[in-house]
Amino acid sequence: MGGLDMQGNERECIARWEHAFEADPAEKEKYYLTVAYPYPSGAMHVGHGRTYIVPDVLARYERMRGKQVLFPMAFHVTGTPVIGISKRIANGDTQTIGLYRDLYRVPQDILDRFIDPMEIVRYFSEEYRRVMQKCGLSIDWRRRFITVDPQYSRFIEWQYKHLHEEEHVVKGAHPVKYCPQCENPVGDHDLLEGDKAEIVKFTLVLFQWGDARIPCATLRPETIYGVTNLWVNPAVTYVRATVDGDEWVLSREAAAKLALQDHEVTVGEEIPGTVLVDQTVSHPLSGEVPVLPATFVDPDMGAGIVMSVPAHAPFDYIALRDLQQQGKYTGIQPVPLISVEGYGEIPAKDAVERAGIRDQNDPGMEALTQEVYSAEFSRGKVFDNYGGKPVREARDDVAALMMERYGSIPMYEFDNRQVICRCGGRVFVKILHDQWFLEYSDPCWKEQVKTQLERMALVPPEVRTEFVRTVDWLKDWACTRRVGLGTKLPWDPTWIIEPLSDSTIYMAYYTIAHHLKAIPPEDLTPEVFEYIFFGEGNPETVDRETLDRLRNEFLYWYPYDYRFSAKDLISNHLTFQLFHHRAIFPQELQPQGMVVFGMGLLNGAKMSSSKGNVFLLEDAVEEFGADTVRMFLVGSAEPWQDFDWRNELVSSTRKQIERFWNTVTEAKEATGAYDIDAWLASRLQKRIESATMALDLFQTRQALQEAFFGVEADLKWYRRRLPEGATGGAVMQDLCRTWVRLLAPFIPFTCEALWSDVGGKGMVSFAPWPEVDESRVSPAIELAEELLARTVEDIESIRRLIPMEPTSISLFVAPAWKHEAFRIIAASADKTRVMREIMQNEEMRRRGREATDAAKQITKLVLKLPPELVKQLTASPLDEQAVLEGARAFLEHEFGVPVKVLDAEASSHPKASGALPFKPAIVIE
Repeated sequence: MGGLDMQGNERECIARWEHAFEADPAEKEKYYLTVAYPYPSGAMHVGHGRTYIVPDVLARYERMRGKQVLFPMAFHVTGTPVIGISKRIANGDTQTIGLYRDLYRVPQDILDRFIDPMEIVRYFSEEYRRVMQKCGLSIDWRRRFITVDPQYSRFIEWQYKHLHEEEHVVKGAHPVKYCPQCENPVGDHDLLEGDKAEIVKFTLVLFQWGDARIPCATLRPETIYGVTNLWVNPAVTYVRATVDGDEWVLSREAAAKLALQDHEVTVGEEIPGTVLVDQTVSHPLSGEVPVLPATFVDPDMGAGIVMSVPAHAPFDYIALRDLQQQGKYTGIQPVPLISVEGYGEIPAKDAVERAGIRDQNDPGMEALTQEVYSAEFSRGKVFDNYGGKPVREARDDVAALMMERYGSIPMYEFDNRQVICRCGGRVFVKILHDQWFLEYSDPCWKEQVKTQLERMALVPPEVRTEFVRTVDWLKDWACTRRVGLGTKLPWDPTWIIEPLSDSTIYMAYYTIAHHLKAIPPEDLTPEVFEYIFFGEGNPETVDRETLDRLRNEFLYWYPYDYRFSAKDLISNHLTFQLFHHRAIFPQELQPQGMVVFGMGLLNGAKMSSSKGNVFLLEDAVEEFGADTVRMFLVGSAEPWQDFDWRNELVSSTRKQIERFWNTVTEAKEATGAYDIDAWLASRLQKRIESATMALDLFQTRQALQEAFFGVEADLKWYRRRLPEGATGGAVMQDLCRTWVRLLAPFIPFTCEALWSDVGGKGMVSFAPWPEVDESRVSPAIELAEELLARTVEDIESIRRLIPMEPTSISLFVAPAWKHEAFRIIAASADKTRVMREIMQNEEMRRRGREATDAAKQITKLVLKLPPELVKQLTASPLDEQAVLEGARAFLEHEFGVPVKVLDAEASSHPKASGALPFKPAIVIE
């Protein structure tokens, strides 16, 4: 292998780059990009790889564009995940121990120390740094911190003091996700499953049964007037319980949930579901109704007993129909109470019959239920005798009436099934008192964030609607926990600030992190941060010179230019940080832009460490080389698209880098000049322009396509056009000097090793990015080669179709009048009415049928050719005869037979009339 020693080369670069990317304020323009910092509780996989490599490509590109670039990194360790992991390891949990020993390959002596959560943090943050360096990330490591560093805690205390003073942090009782095992509220980061689950508020409707009440949880209290029966599951054992002093009958699961939601609950005797079947219950708004059996009733959903509204709930309608088909309960009829356009008098019946639903187990039932509910909520109106209001108003009115008069209470549930904490325990909804909340529900705060979003650059643009939606629906957020790692709440230190709430404005902390390490944490008073970030006050604990240096550095870098993160963080972190920036910093320091990433797949399935479906990044780098991993991750999809890692495709990327290495190494000897050199130099300018434009738009895949595959395709044609035995002129040396710089952001290890070979000084990481040299752009030469290449392709296609061995090839070139027709058609705005324009031309009219036939063919051709090419052809017509005549020796060499170039107009050959501009007629004999 011509000297490409990937591993030796990687070691050398890592040593050379150790301090190279430490960025201090300078006279030049700055570019500050940040990526969501990782939570180091396990090894990095290739999905993480892309998250950090794509921003690195852009950091390297902007650095070569002459900017002072800051790309910092830190480690997020706040919260309970590492505590949960260390507990599970201490308790001998085999699954966890297996994950860390076998998948993450933690040595046994270190694993034994993992019973201390900080040991996990220390080990993996070190490993993350090592792997990031192996991947060639151009990070300023001086600024690294972890979120439990005392200096960082002082910064968080300062932030929360601000938020508290401005009443963005309030105390209250709210439903939150809660893990009874950890005795702690949990955030999305603390969950193994159900991180998308939302808390939904149900109304409990209380039916009277003898001396007890039976609660039914509903999201549609307005339908109480249409209740025909209740459903219980005969296979479930219910309980009699005292709830806030009243006798209730409900499922055991429901009793446990209500106990977490501010109710006094004492569970008494058991009642088999069969005892309740055929009993009669009553409610003032629905009268007396029977209790019917239904196996679909889930004791773990709501109260475990369901009120049935068959006119408006497809599940209720079909369950009743199933029973009536067995000859049971035939006297019960649906009671409609809502009219909605597009449905008959009984909407549920109408929908079920239209969809051809067989029975209650039909898989289409879920979607059908959603469809009816949505239609009724958005367009439905309650009958006049029940108030005549739109459903969306009636719902709240009836719920309020029930709470006021009929003993109803709210009950909170998740909108989807299992929500599981990282400790392995199930998560429930609990009402927490004295809890501190970030008041994201505040309409004024929301408006400020929306205004900021309008000013920001968002990539891809379609995520804007997702951000606005998140700002709209965000409710108050429980920002404190009782246990876990993190910063104590300054005014109420029994609470700890939770992970998502302490990672909102740390991008500002990076700007001064390396300086703060030298200052004792107790000296970092709120006044110090006031001075650094706002230039206000007169702190006494730090000298003025240091303070001014810190303030100037902050102001040099801030605001950040772009933040990179995955799309699943729009619903929390990425939006939270906008709220916090608005609350704390002035307008000129607000974030400028965000780039949102797609997800990583491994062989087509979503990557997940807990499920073991990951390929470790370090293994990938060891096996394929860092540049191969980088090139594959950047080349497989644009940042916002999902990408799929497949080992067999990665191997072919390595071969591409080897080809590049060999081309550059061989070009060192290239001398002399050839006619085709000017074409290669001109094409290279086009590649520079396209790659630059793509990188400016964050299209890293497109940029790589141009910078690597585009240049390679040009070289392939160039070599084909060289005289026999020639390997390339001195233009190759020039191309390689440019090519190494074009690829430096993508495959920096390889390019760093080649840079001095092509005569570069210093490091390629700091070499100037190639610029287009207009003096080398030759559209006419490029057009001539394009004609030749297309003609070669057409000849090859015909050769494949005909079985005979050819003896000669004739090319018929289109006459001038067809070129005139091409110009008229290309310039025409409406291609359907182009015939009229053609026939207004004297010469065309004279040619009659021949002109109309040619015009049809030319119109097809114009629509098929790239618009850019059509524009060039109309601007500078090509002497096709001269071009093809000049390349006759090349064509004869390619096809091994004599080639004639003829004027189609002067020939009597029947095929000659088919010649079109830029598409000669071809006859093979």
